[in-house]
Amino acid sequence: MTISSSLNASVAGLAANASRLATISDNIANSATHGYRRVKTDFHSMVISSQGGTYSAGGVRTTNQRMIDQGGALISTANATDLAVRGRGFLPVARSLDVAIANGDATMLLATTGSFRTDAEGFLTTESGLVLMGWPALPDGSIPSFARDTSDGLEPVQINVNQFSGEPTTRLALGVNLPATATEAGADGAPQDLSVEYFDNLGRSESLQFQFDPMIPADGTSNSWILTIRDTATGDTEIGKYHLTFENDRASGGTLKSVNTLSGGTYDPEHGKLILNVAGGPMEIDIGKPGDSTGMTQLSDNFAPVSIQKDGSAVGNMTSVEVDETGNVYAFFDTGISRRIFQVPLVDLPNPNGLVAQDKQTYLPSPDSGTYFLWDAGDGPTGDVVSYALEESATDVAQELTRMIQTQRAYSSNAKVIQTVDEMLQETTNIIR
Repeated sequence: MTISSSLNASVAGLAANASRLATISDNIANSATHGYRRVKTDFHSMVISSQGGTYSAGGVRTTNQRMIDQGGALISTANATDLAVRGRGFLPVARSLDVAIANGDATMLLATTGSFRTDAEGFLTTESGLVLMGWPALPDGSIPSFARDTSDGLEPVQINVNQFSGEPTTRLALGVNLPATATEAGADGAPQDLSVEYFDNLGRSESLQFQFDPMIPADGTSNSWILTIRDTATGDTEIGKYHLTFENDRASGGTLKSVNTLSGGTYDPEHGKLILNVAGGPMEIDIGKPGDSTGMTQLSDNFAPVSIQKDGSAVGNMTSVEVDETGNVYAFFDTGISRRIFQVPLVDLPNPNGLVAQDKQTYLPSPDSGTYFLWDAGDGPTGDVVSYALEESATDVAQELTRMIQTQRAYSSNAKVIQTVDEMLQETTNIIR
């Protein structure tokens, strides 16, 4: 019984070391696979209770575990949509076949890195057929509120490379200096005109016409102007008229003193803004607060548009797409504007090593991994998203070769034990002769 148990234990040792060699060969074979997580083999002894002073060998068994929580180093690339997770968390992806079939929601898989590029349909897809998933943004770039414990809100990230985009002008800051000498008695009273371009809701170019008429007193200086604003989108219709008065004291001379509304939207002195209704809707015009030298001023004898700032843009073509560290996907246009079109969350679970490994370096949640939660990248326990980067394989070839030598020696030793047992059994047979 003892001799046969030795034989069985050595056979188990051969099988255990063969299993370890299989994991080592898999790790070495994937030493250049981006995002690969190595597999390790653990040995566990099997003990058979001894009776009558004899010992029976129980042998050994093995368990294999993929070390999903141990990632590789990040390397830089030249592709803006090469993505890698730095720290904890996984990118949500789906198989391109599931997306193409569109039979309900595609199954969410998890990956730590991927080289994504647009396919024929505009989906960000890897060469292995994985599509990046994310939450779509609204037309204004905001992300709606989605449930974080389910993948129901995720959609394939699709880029329309032929997309046009324009943004209407909704805010304008008017920094203009009016000549102080123009409101003195005896001045010629010539108006000062200024045209400022803006973009309507369809990306068309329109203009606001600002006309500053000085108020000429019989003597002295009035420091007052009448501002008339017209909109070319409605045939130069007057949309606002205001009485501007400027300070002339030593402390705050030349700054706005008061603004009286004659027609159009009222002036808000707390914020220094007018709200005008242009053809496409309301527009906020910042002319400065009373006593503020950064808005409109009346100094010297020169009319000068010192600073005119506005939002909005003409219609432009999409030129590129990038993903920032928080997982936001931005489309960039040749007009210089950018727009958020998707947000890619990071998926976190209590036990990453409990995930079920799939091919193409992807994983599925399981009861052992725990329930998942979708975080904004950089929030909670998750790391951030790195673009222009890929994650290298977690395999250390030198360590794997060392383990292979150890495995080979252990396998040879178990084979030697089998040979020895065979010789002992042969000797036992010879005794019978």
